[in-house]
Amino acid sequence: MRLILPRPLASKIIGGLREDEEVCGFLLGLEGEDFRVLDVVFARNELHSPTSFRINPREVLEILERAERRGLQLVGIFHSHLRCPPIPSPDDLRGMKLWNVPWLITDGREMRAWILKDGKVVEVELSFE
Repeated sequence: MRLILPRPLASKIIGGLREDEEVCGFLLGLEGEDFRVLDVVFARNELHSPTSFRINPREVLEILERAERRGLQLVGIFHSHLRCPPIPSPDDLRGMKLWNVPWLITDGREMRAWILKDGKVVEVELSFE
């Protein structure tokens, strides 16, 4: 299982990072043997926090409905960590239980992806194409 992220979309995520709050959003694409990202959609961090994020459920629904109309699936969630390495935090783990797709985390220098598998956090191979 890999998360395939085209370089221009990885650059879009890095380009959208902020120094004052975590950024967050959705990786949309197609899921098969791998998770293939075809679009990146930023969402608003309702908490405006440098250490956590929350997306309004109405915004989540709107983004997922637009994706469905385009024939895309949710293949991942992304967010940034400003003050710690790109590994899942306790808050991320709670979210991963609700959204069992890869979670892409970046600190601006490094990107890593994770998923819950059989109740354990497993790193997903990240492939830039």
